[in-house]
Amino acid sequence: MTSKVIVITGVSRGLGRAMTEGFIRLGHQVLGCGRSEDAIHELNKLHGSDNHFEIVDVTNDEAVSEWAKHCLSLTGSPHLLINNAALVNRNAPLWKVPANEFSMVIDVNIKGVANVIRHFVPAMITKRSGVIVNLSSGWGRSTDAEVAPYCATKWAIEGLTKALAQELPRGMAAIPLNPGIINTDMLRSSFGEQARGYPSAERWANTAVPWLLRLGSKDNGMSLTVGESH
Repeated sequence: MTSKVIVITGVSRGLGRAMTEGFIRLGHQVLGCGRSEDAIHELNKLHGSDNHFEIVDVTNDEAVSEWAKHCLSLTGSPHLLINNAALVNRNAPLWKVPANEFSMVIDVNIKGVANVIRHFVPAMITKRSGVIVNLSSGWGRSTDAEVAPYCATKWAIEGLTKALAQELPRGMAAIPLNPGIINTDMLRSSFGEQARGYPSAERWANTAVPWLLRLGSKDNGMSLTVGESH
C-alpha cells in the first residue's frame, strides 16, 4: 500500500494514540496534535523525523490555523483527516451539568472539529482528493441519560458531516464515524467498571486502522461504524 499522509487530532491517549501507532506501524506518515505536553514529547521522541506532533488546543482557531499551515508546509494536503479529539461530561442530569463544563464539551466536540476543517480542507479541495472522518458515537445516533451534552455534540457531528459531504467536490468524502464501544478513559468516565468488558483502544485499532485506510469517495456522506462493510 502506498504511504499516506494522515492528520489526527487528540493523539495524546485513547483512540487517537492507538490509531497513531497503528498507522505508523503500517508505514504511513502521521501528523497529530494533542493537549498533553508529556504525550506529545513522547510521540515525537518515538516517531520523530517522518512523523510530527504538536501541542494544540483545537478550540483555539488561531492555534489550529498555525498548526495546519505547518503541517501543510511539511507534507501538502492529507489523504486522511481524522477529527478524533473529544470530551465527555461527567455523568449528571442535564440541569446539573455546570455551564462551563457544558461549554467545554461543545467547544471541543463541535467547534474544534469545525476549526480543523476550516484550516485543512481547503488544501484538500484544491487537490480534489482526501477523506475527512469526524468521529461520532453510538450516542450520535441514540441517547442515554446523564450524557446529554455529549449526545448533543455527537448528533451535531452527524449533521455537520453530512452537510459537509454535500459541499465537497467529486473524489472526496466526509464521513461521520461511530468507532464502537471501546475501553478508554472516556468510556470509564461514563461506564465505570463496566468499561472493562469492552476491547482496549489498541485492540480496536488493529481492526480500525486498516478499515479506515479503505475509505474513499464511495463512502461520502454515509454514517458508518468501524468494522462494517463499505
